[in-house]
Amino acid sequence: MSVKREDRFKHEIIEEFEDGDCIFDEGDTGRDLYIVQSGSVKILKNTSGNVMEIAEFNKGDFFGDIALLQSIPRYAGAYALGRTRLLILKPAGFLLKIRRDPTFAFEMLQQMSLRVKVSNDRLLELVQKFNLPKDEVQKLILAMMGKP
Repeated sequence: MSVKREDRFKHEIIEEFEDGDCIFDEGDTGRDLYIVQSGSVKILKNTSGNVMEIAEFNKGDFFGDIALLQSIPRYAGAYALGRTRLLILKPAGFLLKIRRDPTFAFEMLQQMSLRVKVSNDRLLELVQKFNLPKDEVQKLILAMMGKP
């Protein structure tokens, strides 16, 4: 359970979590963006009844961007690793932050681009490791890009 909540501005909140606290569950409908100020956060995804850790975020990292930008339920759950302090931006606060600090948007785009590259690299490693059929992989890649 969170131990401290501080309203900074109308659309920005600072909240602290203890080790293991759930920040949000997979499937939640919240659209807030989170920026790690201290501590760490692990992202867990349910896959066919198994739980898989798909990411870990540390100081300066952000998460929650998929729900914020796509207006869809949370893709995975987020949990505090140790005592963790987060800056929480409401959707309107996100837009204000970009207007006040355009470099914030550029830094986010850089980080998101890196995440796509790392995901692509991991996918290609699996293709090579398991000698997956190239045409099926190509279909998967096109589907990931939103192409039929």
